[in-house]
Amino acid sequence: MAFNAQYQAKRCSAADALRHVQNGDTIVVPTGVAEPPALLTALSEQRTRFRDVTVSQILPVRKFGYFDPATVQHVRHTAYFLGGASRPGAQEGWIDYRPGYFSEMPQLFERGLMPAEVVFALASPMDAHGYFAISLGPDYTMAAIKKARAVVLEVNPQVPFAFGDCHIHVSQVAALVEDDTPITEVGLPKIGPVQQAIGKYVADMIDDGATLQIGYGAIPDAVVMQLTDKKDLGVHTEMIGDGILTLVEAGVVTNRRKSYLPGKMVATFGLGSRKLYDFMDRNPALEMHPVDFTNDPYLASRNDNLIAINASMQIDLFGQCGSESQGFKPYSGTGGQADFVRAANRSRGGKAFIVLPSTAKDDTISRIAPVLSPGTHVSAGKNDTNYVVTEYGVAQLRGKTAKERARALIGIAHPKFRDELTEAAQKMKLL
Repeated sequence: MAFNAQYQAKRCSAADALRHVQNGDTIVVPTGVAEPPALLTALSEQRTRFRDVTVSQILPVRKFGYFDPATVQHVRHTAYFLGGASRPGAQEGWIDYRPGYFSEMPQLFERGLMPAEVVFALASPMDAHGYFAISLGPDYTMAAIKKARAVVLEVNPQVPFAFGDCHIHVSQVAALVEDDTPITEVGLPKIGPVQQAIGKYVADMIDDGATLQIGYGAIPDAVVMQLTDKKDLGVHTEMIGDGILTLVEAGVVTNRRKSYLPGKMVATFGLGSRKLYDFMDRNPALEMHPVDFTNDPYLASRNDNLIAINASMQIDLFGQCGSESQGFKPYSGTGGQADFVRAANRSRGGKAFIVLPSTAKDDTISRIAPVLSPGTHVSAGKNDTNYVVTEYGVAQLRGKTAKERARALIGIAHPKFRDELTEAAQKMKLL
């Protein structure tokens, strides 16, 4: 009963909750669908009353009104990772991009290297013990909650109450806003023949009993769709989505043979359908944890046979991956690619896959290049990249000489570009 009294005392409208925001504050918002729509809509509607307020987030999924170049002196977005809502503004320069390993973001808050005066987050209804679950994105949010002056929760009955380290007590909350807007659903990407071919190469190299980390995208999901004949797979990942749910329903994911946290799926954010969110609710087989737990290369590598599958946009003949920018133009972000590449490399029997189509723009550009395009942000370094997969095959790089790497990568390039790549490699004294 005491918890209910606290709840009612802190309950208010989204507009009233804005009293906890001061000029100059940074408002931290969780990843993706864990963003609170009522609070961010209210902030957008009243943005001109504020000065120098920043909203910081990974991967916004809705383009709220504050995404407005005309009012950035009032409320401005800072991205830890870009999506469709934030990418145009970042490329035009009125949205700031803050690079950093996903796994280290909680540490950056703890050490005061990134600001977090206020947290706005979507949360489950309160349980009998006074706790809410920030289940759809505990990621960096739990660390920001510890540093924030004020935590404002948007309580939505459709948010799952998940297990793990994703809970906050009513006594820690400054204000509570109730809303029942449907949680954003994100469908599976479209899978074409190129993605399917790449997926088969990877799937054929995954053994029964392996533990999976699967990033978002058509190629990772193409891998998932071709794992239905495997047995006793486990999950220790950054994102849990409908692809993994499909494997659970097929009986492929059991987590029984995991060497770290056997019997448990582990993730740091959810992104998918209503069916996925229902699956997450009070499911003892799933734990949602902050990203410094899920993505820590040492902890993740305690899973034997860890398989990391991540996409890239370009790779050079040394094995450097440009996965987050188009030249100097930001496109996505650092995210967890390097975290899990390193984790899989450390894992006993682990395999780290970088997957990409061999070409772009209707086969006019080779994604395997002699050198990365000028200004490209390097996401996975040459010393970390191991298996590179295109629709033409697999190149295994670690332990190889520069010449051997170049030869292997040219061998999985689109045939129409292999001669010019060979010529470029000869000029570079690689062949």
